[in-house]
Amino acid sequence: MTELTRKRPEFRNINAFKDLTTYRLPAAGWVSILHRVSGALMFLLLPLIVWMFDTSVSSELSFERFTAAFAVGLGFVPGWFFKLVVLAIIWAYLHHLIAGLRHLFMDARHAVTKEFGKSSAVVTLVLSIGLTLALGAKLFGLY
Repeated sequence: MTELTRKRPEFRNINAFKDLTTYRLPAAGWVSILHRVSGALMFLLLPLIVWMFDTSVSSELSFERFTAAFAVGLGFVPGWFFKLVVLAIIWAYLHHLIAGLRHLFMDARHAVTKEFGKSSAVVTLVLSIGLTLALGAKLFGLY
């Protein structure tokens, strides 16, 4: 069979229920999706972030209320759940920052190769998760 008569590959639409469960997304794909998720999470939790900042710097009494929210909770929300939400904000910020720096570096250096994309995606995931775990340990009082 010659080069010209070889059958070309057929591309088909994927079945979302059958094919997506078996599809292995590369690390760069995960970073891209998580970059969007972290941006949306920060946007949606912006009122909480503004409330936390305002309560922590307004007065000594409001700062005590702020620290009590982490210790015993606020209203019907227990303190551990409040800490989990804050941990999600911490992860979202760190991941969005590191992934954004990755994109800026690739744009500035024109470093758009498959190898660099994979290695920088892995570095982004490791750094964002590692820093989140370290700050989460501090948040939950492990050190």
